[in-house]
Amino acid sequence: MIKNIKLLALASLVFVGCNKDEDTVIPVANSSDGKELTAGTADFSKFVSLGNSLTAGFSDASLFRDGQLGSWANILAEQFKLVGGGEYKMPLTSNNVGGLVFGGNPDPRFGPRLFFTGVATNPLLPASGVGITTNEVLTSPLASGTYNNVGVPGAYSFHLLSDGYGQASNLAAGLANPFYVRFAAQGGGAKSMLNYAYDQQPTFFSLWIGNNDVLGYATAGGVTKAQDANFGADITPVATFNFAYNTIVNKMATTAKGVVSNIPYVNTIPFFTTVPNAIPLPQSTVDQLNTAFANYNLGLNAAAGAGLITQEEKNKRTLTFQAGVNRLVMVDEYLSPIQLSPTIILPKLRQTTSEDYLVLSSQGTTIGQAYFLAGNGTATPLADRIVLSKDEVLELKTATDAYNAIIKAAATAKGLAFVDSNLLLQQVASPFGVSESGYTIKSTFATGGGFSHDGVHPAPRGYALIANEFIKEINKTYGSNLKGVDLGKYRFAYPATIGDGNK
Repeated sequence: MIKNIKLLALASLVFVGCNKDEDTVIPVANSSDGKELTAGTADFSKFVSLGNSLTAGFSDASLFRDGQLGSWANILAEQFKLVGGGEYKMPLTSNNVGGLVFGGNPDPRFGPRLFFTGVATNPLLPASGVGITTNEVLTSPLASGTYNNVGVPGAYSFHLLSDGYGQASNLAAGLANPFYVRFAAQGGGAKSMLNYAYDQQPTFFSLWIGNNDVLGYATAGGVTKAQDANFGADITPVATFNFAYNTIVNKMATTAKGVVSNIPYVNTIPFFTTVPNAIPLPQSTVDQLNTAFANYNLGLNAAAGAGLITQEEKNKRTLTFQAGVNRLVMVDEYLSPIQLSPTIILPKLRQTTSEDYLVLSSQGTTIGQAYFLAGNGTATPLADRIVLSKDEVLELKTATDAYNAIIKAAATAKGLAFVDSNLLLQQVASPFGVSESGYTIKSTFATGGGFSHDGVHPAPRGYALIANEFIKEINKTYGSNLKGVDLGKYRFAYPATIGDGNK
């Protein structure tokens, strides 16, 4: 009897043990579906990322070490390592001050980083200190070999095809990019960004390019190079973008799978949505302004009476003020010229509407309430470079839509994962923002968590949100099950002091 009891007990233990092994499923915490991590049909062993400042990790108007480490591309590479991803090298800067120096002179395109001081009258100031030294800029990164992160701040789509974009000898002529010069070792920097990336024989690539093809014109307030050779910028022609983009994708996708992203509308970022285009005015100022612009309004009346303009246009261009909140006065280059006589030509003035956007800064000068109190936008009309007018916004939207159609078509043709960053940033710019990991990300300048202090590039948590969007689409396309990162592990914003960055 005792023997039988022992046998029954042993049988029970065996049954329980088998039942546990066969039926109990222990979920994998770091996968998106609780199952064992897999790369699916993708091969992440050699990941190369192509792009501009967003890929490089540009933030707070600068490129600095912690910003680079927090780029969406580096976050992605760290997740790839969980499913066979290899080493991911970045041309890291030497500190967290930011700034590049060439020939002893700071490069204005790569200045020291901005940070929030908390002083309302001047919230953004450059970090103290100097940029990294000339020798470090031009030589030391080369010792580390070829870099997987081929994100170059300032690059347009067609720059990725330029064979001289990394040559130091082309810097003075503006045909090279100082950051690409910094790490483009092969051929003395003569190799294009595309060939630099392709020659690494990646198994997986990312491509996010085209933002600057519209952004340069937008941040210049719609001023073209023809209007101002030093400050202005042009929208890249659609045909040029189409050729460049398809050349890049066709080459990169010959041997590798990958992920691409489209381009957000510029008026979803705080650089264009922060500064109000209206100002409260007391009655005394209103009286002065109505008197000052009386002759201008009389000229409009005369033009309408003579049939030179319609009544609708006359109303659009008439400048009127009243006590309380008033729209600002701007120069609108899209308005037709009005010549009343051989010697009298009315200026192209009107007041702003909700469809016009004031840039956050112009030529490095932060625009705040003091700027308007000095008479700018009232007694002195706002210059074209200060305002992105509704017509310029439409130009940008038309170009962006055309670029995005090209990007989507290329992704579909090559079976690549496609990230709709345009939709994502529209959601971030909505009143409710985007909630993830228990955090809500908005586009509100300095306080939304989505964008850094330059109003253009993401803050650390914003980059993490973007990385998660890339992960979702990669999983969907290739059957991988990578889990997005916890947004709470990334800074809301970079503080004034974050260490020297030498990690």
